[in-house]
Amino acid sequence: MESCTRAPGTIVNREQMTDRRVRVVPALLTDNASALSTMAGVAAGFATFVQVDVMDGDFVPARSITADDLQSTVLPFDWEAHLMVQCPETYFAPMKRAGAQRVIFHQEASGDPVVSIRAARELGLDVGLALNPETPVDTVLHLLDRLDVLLLLTVTPGYYGSLFVPVVLDKVRELRTLAPALEIEVDGGVKESNIGDVVRSGADSICVGSAIFLQPEPPLAYERLVTLAGRAASGRSDDRATG
Repeated sequence: MESCTRAPGTIVNREQMTDRRVRVVPALLTDNASALSTMAGVAAGFATFVQVDVMDGDFVPARSITADDLQSTVLPFDWEAHLMVQCPETYFAPMKRAGAQRVIFHQEASGDPVVSIRAARELGLDVGLALNPETPVDTVLHLLDRLDVLLLLTVTPGYYGSLFVPVVLDKVRELRTLAPALEIEVDGGVKESNIGDVVRSGADSICVGSAIFLQPEPPLAYERLVTLAGRAASGRSDDRATG
């Protein structure tokens, strides 16, 4: 790297709430290239778009798969890279070569987000910004018109199974009012018991990892989440999967 300087069921309408659309996005997080290939094969059975988490062991304590791993793995769907890394702009070109359509980097890790956004655009990538739970929304309001998506972490980043931080949904509501046309993505700790709250807060894309891939039958777990998201989007209160 450079030096630092709906498959059926994927997308549901939010009907009575807004004319926006909501999607459940499987999130692939692993430090093993073989496991990445296995997870991709599983996700290919029900998803057309996924998120791949990339961690450097610096911005977050854990490490994950590398750009080289991604370039050597067939991902049979469109995907975005969630870059939990320092110096994120040094990852953009490798992610582009690996086939990513979009890169999302952390505001907390970029010395100059405007420069980082420009670097992604010059490579032909869509670009998003991510905020950790403790980062105020007002730190990025001046950047919203430059973004394709704003991702709000609802966990402390870096690990599958981290605890959900519900107060972040207040940020989603705030952003939905301030930027009604912006795609808002929520990532971390989402499961069947809280996906309805996430949808009702105003999220467009909901990234889910362990509640899909650590379940006995990932395709069924995914479809239950899609069903629950649909119920919340249509204003129904019965946010429990059946069957």
